[in-house]
Order: sequence, then C-alpha cells, then structure tokens
Amino acid sequence: MKIRQIRENLCPIARGESDICEEPTRLDWFSKEVVVKKHSVTLILVAMLCALCLAQDSPQKKVFPHRSQMKAVSADTLKWGPPGADWMQGTPPPEFSEPMRSEFAIIQGDPSKTGPFVIRIKSPDGEKVPPHWHPQDENLTVLQGSLFLGTGEKFDQSAGQELKPGSYALVRKKMWHFAWAKGETIVQVHGVGPFKINFVKQEEAAKKPAGSQ
Repeated sequence: MKIRQIRENLCPIARGESDICEEPTRLDWFSKEVVVKKHSVTLILVAMLCALCLAQDSPQKKVFPHRSQMKAVSADTLKWGPPGADWMQGTPPPEFSEPMRSEFAIIQGDPSKTGPFVIRIKSPDGEKVPPHWHPQDENLTVLQGSLFLGTGEKFDQSAGQELKPGSYALVRKKMWHFAWAKGETIVQVHGVGPFKINFVKQEEAAKKPAGSQ
C-alpha cells in the first residue's frame, strides 16, 4: 500500500498526467511476453543454423574421402611374369646356372622405388633359390605349397625349415638366406623398397660387404 501511495504522489509531480501512472493492464504484459518469445525463437533458429554449419565442417567429412583409397586385389586378376630387370644384383653361383622358373606378381606399390610394396612369388615344385640377401627386411607369408627356408651363405638342403601354408617368416636385412619349394608354392612378400635380390659367388661371400651392390 505504501508503494502505491508513493507512486500516486510522484506521478502527478513528474508528468502532470495521472493516467500515465496507471498500473499496466494484462494486455501490456501479454504484449511483452509475446516479444520475449519471438526473441527466444529467433535465438533458437540462429543456434540451429550455427550447429548445421559446424556439422558440415566436422572432421567426419574430412575422413570420408580416405575410404575411396581402399584397394582389393583378386587372385585371378594377378599378372605373373619374370622379376623386374633392376631387382637382381650380382650373379648366382655356378651350380645355379639354370634360369629361374619362379614368376612374380606385384600386388601393391612399386618394388623398385622407395616405399611399401607387396608382391607374390610363384615357384614350381623343386625350384631352388640360391643364397642371397636384401637391403631391407623381408616379410614372407606362405599361401600355397611348402617353402623350405635356410640361412647362411651356402645352400644346404639339410638345414632348411619347412614353412607350410599360413606360416610367416621375417628375414632381416643383409641376412644371407636360401630356399626351395615343395609342390607349386606361392609366397607373399611385403616390405619397404627398393627391393633387391643380391647374389654373390661362394668364394666372395666371406669378404664381400653385405651392403654392397
């Protein structure tokens, strides 16, 4: 009551119009509430537009293009042939004078260049691979047949370990090793190029640095 009396006393003095000091009607409060609601709706719409813009620039969109880089290779589409001319370095020992019968197929990458690669080697039954070494680690996975793998600078069929389908072997870089196949054998090799098959003569093996070409 005191506040009302003060308001009634002050209004005529301040404005000289008593009708201006009347209490707000319900319509006035309703109009103000409508204006507030309109502002709230506007703010909500602006927030939704901002969220939509951010969603379009989200990291998920940047990741999506990488899916198109997936590569799948079917075994029946492989192109088999002799190894690359620049893959071989040196000459095999005289006892391995027969031409190599194994065939190679490139699965991924370029073995002659720097970078990861995947190749397959298909060897006929009885194929012998002379002692050799690689300038990089060689990862072997047997897919078909049996591969006998041995280490050392001299070929020795009594010292080989049989690797059946599903077997894996890691041959460290510059490590001398040899192999032979039992039945038609397919081996998958992966590593980091450039891929080189280095042969040396038996009498030079002890004095020739493994890293020389």
